[in-house]
Amino acid sequence: MVVQSVVLKRMFDTHKAEYEEAVLRSLNSGWYILGKEMEEFEKQFALYLGVKHCIALNSGTDALILAFRALGIHEGDEVIVPANAYIASVIGVTENGGTPVFVDADAHMEIDADAIEEKITDKTKAILPVHLFGQSSRMDKIVELVRKYNLKLVEDCAQCHGSKFNGKYAGTFGDIGCFSFYPTKPLGAMGDAGAIVTNNDALAEKVCLLRNYGSKTKYHNEINGVNSRMDEIQAAVLKVGLKYLDDGNEIRKVMALKYKNGIKNPRVFIPEKYAEVEHVYHLFPVLVEDRDSFQKYLNENGVRTQVHYPIPPYVAECYSDWGYGWSDFPNAESFAKQEVSLPIYVGLPNEELQYVIDVINNYR
Repeated sequence: MVVQSVVLKRMFDTHKAEYEEAVLRSLNSGWYILGKEMEEFEKQFALYLGVKHCIALNSGTDALILAFRALGIHEGDEVIVPANAYIASVIGVTENGGTPVFVDADAHMEIDADAIEEKITDKTKAILPVHLFGQSSRMDKIVELVRKYNLKLVEDCAQCHGSKFNGKYAGTFGDIGCFSFYPTKPLGAMGDAGAIVTNNDALAEKVCLLRNYGSKTKYHNEINGVNSRMDEIQAAVLKVGLKYLDDGNEIRKVMALKYKNGIKNPRVFIPEKYAEVEHVYHLFPVLVEDRDSFQKYLNENGVRTQVHYPIPPYVAECYSDWGYGWSDFPNAESFAKQEVSLPIYVGLPNEELQYVIDVINNYR
């Protein structure tokens, strides 16, 4: 048996007829940019999260870049970020001239909220928690720090659509929540797409300007903007996906529980989630000391896996002038060298999931 880490076609086939109808409806409309499909998705996603505004964009990375731009982050400003995030989160800061200040991860693989305060200086302007793997960060502590030091709060929600902390949706705690709708995400498009959500009217208006060349009216460019507009086809697809987001999250929760109950190999460690979090298991990470040997064994037995993320941003080649070393953030280093993401997605057959468990339990 061969078990792929993810099979997008299976995810598509779960609601194939509705996706096809949505795409054809969009094509037949004759209107492909800044149209009704996008407007309706914005309203529906804002309603789902319980926020005032959703601004649809062309990627999650653009959401991060435009979020910090709208907040006025520029050269000389510091933004606190997790050391073990994907590089897109850091790009959101550096593309605006800001300086990322890294904080190590905690045992749950999220930013260590108890270690943030010591990194705050008079240059700190914002905190960027990145809700990794489908789990919200410790938002109670982070919100407390934001209020104490009068900082901005931007949430990177690229992996946690529908996750909650103490009953409140990730992405709704701060000034801005940033979402990616990359195809593999809990709410995925059929290409690149993203969005910003906010309860701040002024920020919403500014992001709307930024995404469309700084313009409300064609050829009247009020500010320096970019082209970052979600196209109508992706919006139509996302409207279908949003209908089934909660169902998909429940399916992955069941799969995650099967992994937790079924994996008995002491060489394979499953990180615990926070008690206050409703985890949606975008990914299912495990930690193994000899990752190369483990992945080789899995691959030889037909189980395909991924790694998130083997090179943390503080040691990325493109940021080598910062001068960080791997050991500067021990937990981030450990996770980068030990993490393996097991197959978990809507459409994964139970017999394949059980096969993964059986293969793992036979690893020596």
